[in-house]
Amino acid sequence: MQMVWNGFKKKGSHPLLLEHFDPERLEAVKMFHGSVPGYDETPLVQLNDLADSIGVGKIYVKDESKRFGLNAFKGLGGIHAVAEYFRDHEGMEFDGYHTLQDALRNHPTATFATATDGNHGKGLAWAASLLGQQAKVFMPEGSEVSRLEAIRELGAEAEIMNMNYDDTVERVAALAEENGWVLVQDTAWPGYEEVPLSIMKGYTTIIKEVQSQLGKNVFHGITHVFLQAGVGSFAGAMAAALFNLTGGEGPTIVVVEPDQADCFHRSIQNPSGDPQRVTGALDTMMAGLACGKPSIQGWEILKASADAFISCGDETSARGMRLLGRPEGDDQSIVSGESGAAPFGAFHRLMTEEEYQEESQRLGLDGTSNVLFISTEGDTDAANYERVMTRRL
Repeated sequence: MQMVWNGFKKKGSHPLLLEHFDPERLEAVKMFHGSVPGYDETPLVQLNDLADSIGVGKIYVKDESKRFGLNAFKGLGGIHAVAEYFRDHEGMEFDGYHTLQDALRNHPTATFATATDGNHGKGLAWAASLLGQQAKVFMPEGSEVSRLEAIRELGAEAEIMNMNYDDTVERVAALAEENGWVLVQDTAWPGYEEVPLSIMKGYTTIIKEVQSQLGKNVFHGITHVFLQAGVGSFAGAMAAALFNLTGGEGPTIVVVEPDQADCFHRSIQNPSGDPQRVTGALDTMMAGLACGKPSIQGWEILKASADAFISCGDETSARGMRLLGRPEGDDQSIVSGESGAAPFGAFHRLMTEEEYQEESQRLGLDGTSNVLFISTEGDTDAANYERVMTRRL
């Protein structure tokens, strides 16, 4: 496991943080989600026994496996992006899910397309089905068949391609343009920024819920947040929401990636400040984070707001899965998948392994620290989850 510090972060704010993630917009997004069938706040679990044993103040874990029955958080971005497409490009007026559904009754069916490692495609398939639309989902080489079938069960056409994630993204973008599909991709590149930003705003309901669950005073007391990054849209959205909801006094942010797809870890070390791409097979069990090319929006936000970047192997994620699934003392068990548990495993290593003592001290992790994690998925690969959980820590 390797950690590098962000030499680009400066005091002040970034235009994206202020313009697109202001508190009023975040509240509007949460209100829209509140109108969607099956919406409920996901649990925020406090792990008191573990916090006491490793010497921090509080540990909070937001359990996104309970989101819309999808076993992951991605439906938040999918349903919000699809709704915003109809508002911005089809001129529909609506104040929630039901009025949008009414407006769509006499409207031609649209086809939404995406590339995915699993959770985003499932979220888009669910959103399209809920609104009576079509979805086409393409997955990279090596994707688990169980994730493919879960997408198909929601009514989408789905297939696994013979290329890695980033190449699949590029191929699907070309197919969408050729066939007149609406591309709903959760990563941005020059010329394709509107939809990814809408997806990112959809994710911020997570932070609004945390604020509500903790109460504003306790929410402002969060000192550290560990965030997993694939393309960086999730981590960037969380960082932006935290920045604005704390009046620019956000917590220390640590970004965690798999060492086989650590594009942010490499990018932050590039003196030019330009994002770097990781090529090759991107071979990691953290499928949701197996992305080699940063989203330009996620990169801009994290470059301005994150404090440190960690690159770790699969064993670190496995440690997090087991710690959450087999907790200490009376702490509540949380089923957290490979991508969801990676930050937790990295945090535990920082706090318990002597070789990382200097890093943990520099981050200010001590008995006064209140640390937030977001477990973004449950056991979306049930077979691998069982394999990991049968081993010792």
